[in-house]
Amino acid sequence: MPAAEITRAETAERARLLRVDAYDITLDLTRGSEVFGSVSVIRFSCREPARPTYVDLVAAAVREVTLNGVPVDPGGVLDTGRIELAGMAGHNELRVVADCRYTGDGTGMHRCADSSDGKVYAYTKFEPDYARTVFANFEQPDLKAAFTFHVIAPGHWRVLSSQPGTGPQPLAGTGPGPAGAQPAAVWHFEPTPPISTYLTVVAAGEYHVVAGGHVTPGGQRVPVSLACRASLAEHLESADILGITGQGLDYYTGLFGGDYPFAKYDQVFVPGYSAGATENVGCVILTDELLFRSRVTDAQYALRAEVILHEMAHMWFGDLVTMRWWGDLWLNESFAEFCGTLASAEATRFTDAWTTFCLSRKAWGYAEDQLPSTHPVAAEVDTVSQALANFDGISYAKGAAVLRQLVALVGRDSFLAGLRAYFAAHAWQNATLADLLSAVQASSGVSLAGWSKAWLETAGLNTLRPQFETGSDGRLRWFAVIQEAAAAHPVLRPHQVSVGLYERSGGRLRRVHQVRADITGERTEVPGLAGRPQPDLILINDDDLGYAAIRFDPRSLATLTGSIGQLDDSLARAVCWSALADMVRRAELPLPAFMAALAGGIGGERSLTALRALSSEAAGLLARSADPGWAAAGKQQLAAAGISLLRDAQPGSDHQLAWAQLVSWTATSPGQLDLLAGLLDGGTEVAGLAVDTELRWAFLRRLAAAGRAGDARIDAELAADPTDTGRRHAAAARAAIPDAGHKAAAWRLLTRSGGLGAADIDEIAGAFMLPEHAGLLAPYADRYFAALPGIWATFGPHRRARLGKLLFPYPASSPRLLTRIDDFLAAAPRDPGLARVLTERRDIVARALRGAAARRVPA
Repeated sequence: MPAAEITRAETAERARLLRVDAYDITLDLTRGSEVFGSVSVIRFSCREPARPTYVDLVAAAVREVTLNGVPVDPGGVLDTGRIELAGMAGHNELRVVADCRYTGDGTGMHRCADSSDGKVYAYTKFEPDYARTVFANFEQPDLKAAFTFHVIAPGHWRVLSSQPGTGPQPLAGTGPGPAGAQPAAVWHFEPTPPISTYLTVVAAGEYHVVAGGHVTPGGQRVPVSLACRASLAEHLESADILGITGQGLDYYTGLFGGDYPFAKYDQVFVPGYSAGATENVGCVILTDELLFRSRVTDAQYALRAEVILHEMAHMWFGDLVTMRWWGDLWLNESFAEFCGTLASAEATRFTDAWTTFCLSRKAWGYAEDQLPSTHPVAAEVDTVSQALANFDGISYAKGAAVLRQLVALVGRDSFLAGLRAYFAAHAWQNATLADLLSAVQASSGVSLAGWSKAWLETAGLNTLRPQFETGSDGRLRWFAVIQEAAAAHPVLRPHQVSVGLYERSGGRLRRVHQVRADITGERTEVPGLAGRPQPDLILINDDDLGYAAIRFDPRSLATLTGSIGQLDDSLARAVCWSALADMVRRAELPLPAFMAALAGGIGGERSLTALRALSSEAAGLLARSADPGWAAAGKQQLAAAGISLLRDAQPGSDHQLAWAQLVSWTATSPGQLDLLAGLLDGGTEVAGLAVDTELRWAFLRRLAAAGRAGDARIDAELAADPTDTGRRHAAAARAAIPDAGHKAAAWRLLTRSGGLGAADIDEIAGAFMLPEHAGLLAPYADRYFAALPGIWATFGPHRRARLGKLLFPYPASSPRLLTRIDDFLAAAPRDPGLARVLTERRDIVARALRGAAARRVPA
């Protein structure tokens, strides 16, 4: 639906003009599956009544607008998403009655029916600017107000919001309704403290709810609850989730030196969500993909714990104290990312959380910091659309890594004292980068202006390389670290890193020496290494405290590619794996060399979270960078290693399941596929391995991709699992079938259907875009560019950006693709979000082509 862009300039003027006191919002969810009723009463004051302003609303119809009792012409609201206001008084009451539309894309007010039992669920997702699709409001973070919600819903539904509520109460004046219809009821919720529009929430439907409470070490009792759709109730694992929740509440109230700031803490697991989770005040919404229908490894539990703890950290960073404008998104996301990892490592059983962060989240930051769209952590953004594009690896992962550096710079106690002062000074208000830095400077006595300029206010990734000379005795005469910066962002930063020396001993790679080094400028001598024997491996950023790409001398690189799995330390392995993957992305290491190292090294990887991250990294590199003629061989190599490890694994262990999951997407040769087929039909067994629902679908999808399973076999599996998740898996399996008809059907489903959630798109698109199907997918390069304008015109920001990335015609095998991108961008003015997606893809393709060209040059 059309809506005017929300801009920093206009919202700054509106914030100067207005103070919003309170909203009273009534939502009627009993009017069918297409629209719902929305009544907003807003009380606000105006500093200059003669100046006009506007209120935001994206609606199907506007029934009534009155300002201080006087009717207002809604004018072009259906075209612009704005109701213009003039003739205001010093104190005002605005009433807006509208019909708003449900969505099916996990944003705004999402509504869906569970295909397994027909039960209906609705929930809201407002970040960054979708609240205006549900009720009239001043859609910007810095006009905080108290919100009172009233929700009319079928009487058998459960309704949750940010505050405690009463209900269901009979709705006055309603009759019995149509035969068989449930009578309507109303839920009334208490007013919130002052919060931003995007942090409000309603979840309503036939939810299964588990209620409880938690008492923190400070004696505060926090009511807590969990909710999910009824068909997943048996998979809610409330003891585990509530256990992590309690650990988080204990940890954060201690860390931040005060009580949890809100009245309760609900977590609602929902279908079809457009994100992993959102930090609504007192009622977090999470994707129900985090509820496991089948056995998973502990890596999945670690991921769920980090998501829970990330969103809980937002109750302080973002909800209690909120950024003034979206340019300071990092004040929300970087801190939540940092705190979620810190809490996982220090308050839960997932003590290797920083290893996971290095291999997955931080690697995400490294990759995005090298794209043409890179931006400072504290970015300048003029519109909300630009801000939405910055929900990326820089605002999340790079920001968190940089905060870890800040803790090392000022000391943990001073850092935490600064945070506590920041919360005390800005509670229930909005803040900026300057406010945070001022608080930490005051607590630590350390000037942060230079640090902020280098790390928060400039973009780009530095690369650190070793430089040294050895004598005839094999010892280092001198050692230096060389710092490089990209030409587009020529900033050399201060880095505090450790340099570790590793030697082979007894079939292991063990650290024999380590020194700390403060890196500045282009070249920094490290005198503490002079006189040491040249080791088998020299590892810069040994403890992963720095944020920089690292490189290796030839001897170290040979050691890693041949025996990375022998590294004793899990964090050192993570740093090295991340560096090797980055070298592939930058066309400095051939992908086959990386895959060979992975096949040879994963057997030594004890961390399940690392295995999960490495599997994901390998799949991404194969999809984006592999020569189409080699992709199948690369998968076959990984599958061979996985099958050997699967057979040798302890029966019933998490590692055994991890190897089965690896083989489920890499099996390629006839023998490897025979193993999957046998495991699927029961003719083959691996002791201790339970081939349950999720593993069955993974095996079947791989067999379908190899042409060894068709629609009839998929139909049979779907009959045994007729759930929403089963339907998604079936659609993905069909998309993987290597014939033109199934690829065309999958393309239509992805590009034309409006009912797909984020998980649906990810899985179906991944099955459609297999690198070994490059020849079959060749026609879709042109179809992709032809479809892009329609995708951007039809779908909302979250879905169109997802499709733009996932359907891009990898693998990049021809320079023609670069020309095709250039021609498309030059042919007509393009939406900035679309231009960003294509500019990023162009850079990835260009690097892949450079790598391919380098491999063709004779040695």
